[in-house]
Amino acid sequence: MSAEPAGHRTAAAARPGVGWALLGSELSVLFRRLRTWAMLIALAAVPLLIAVAVKLSSRPTTPGRGPLFLDRITQNGLFVAVTALVVCVPLFLPLTVGVVAGDTIAGEANSGTLRYLLLAPAGRIRLLLVKYAGAVAFCFAATATVAASGALAGVVLFPVGPVTLLSGDTISVGESTVRSLLIAAYITVSLLGLSAIGLLISTFTDIPVGAMAATIVLSVVSQVLDNLPQLEWLHPWLFSHHWLGFADLLRQPISWTSFGDNALLQAGYISVCGALAYAKFSSKDVLS
Repeated sequence: MSAEPAGHRTAAAARPGVGWALLGSELSVLFRRLRTWAMLIALAAVPLLIAVAVKLSSRPTTPGRGPLFLDRITQNGLFVAVTALVVCVPLFLPLTVGVVAGDTIAGEANSGTLRYLLLAPAGRIRLLLVKYAGAVAFCFAATATVAASGALAGVVLFPVGPVTLLSGDTISVGESTVRSLLIAAYITVSLLGLSAIGLLISTFTDIPVGAMAATIVLSVVSQVLDNLPQLEWLHPWLFSHHWLGFADLLRQPISWTSFGDNALLQAGYISVCGALAYAKFSSKDVLS
C-alpha cells in the first residue's frame, strides 16, 4: 500500500484551520472598512435624532401618531431604543444589510480578488459560508448599534424607571433591558433571510452596486406586498412578514410563537437561497 504524499497530508490537515483564518480575515476586512463604520454611525444617529426631537418638542406626542412607542419616550427613556428599532427596520437596517450582503461575492469578483481567494484550500462552499457569516456578523452589529445608541440617549435625556408592558404588567429596569435585548435579537434574526438573498444575488453578478441595489429593492417590494390585503395569501411567505412582530416580547408572560415563526421563515430563506447560491457559485467562472 503506497503512502500518501506528505504535501497532501499537510494540506488536508491545514484545511480545518483555513476556514477559521478566512473568517477572521473576512471580519477584519469588513469592520476595518470606512463604509462599514459610516453605516454604523448613521444607524447610531437615528435614535439620537429621535430622542433629541422628542426632548426639544414643545408639546407631548399624541398617542397613535408616529412610530410605535414614540408617545412613551418622555415617560421612560428605555423606549427610545425600541422606537429607534421600529423606525430602522423598514428601511435603514435593510439598506445597510443589503449593501454588505450584496457586496459579498460581487465585490470580490469586481476587484479581481475572488480568484485568489479560491486558490487557497478553502473551497467554494466554505468561502460562501464565510461570506455569509460576515453578513450575519454585520446584522448583529447593526442592530446592536441602534439598540445601544437608543438606550444611551434614553438614559441621558429622559427619566428611567419600571416599564409598563402591552399586557399592562409592570417590570423592573433590569427585566426591561432583557426585553430590549430580545427585541434586538428578534430583529437580527429577521434580517438573516435578507442577507441570504443578498448573497444569492451577489453570485449572479460582478457588479456589487447592482447586487446591493437589487437586495434593497427586494426588501422594499416585500414590505409593499405585505401591506396589500389583496395578497393576503402571499403574506406568510414574504421574508419581511414578521419583521415587526415582536409585540409578544412585550407581554407578560412572553409568548415565543412569533419569534419561532420568524426564525422558521428566515431559516427557509437561508436554506433555499444558500442552496441556489452554491449551485450558481460552484459553476461560476472566476478566471474570466
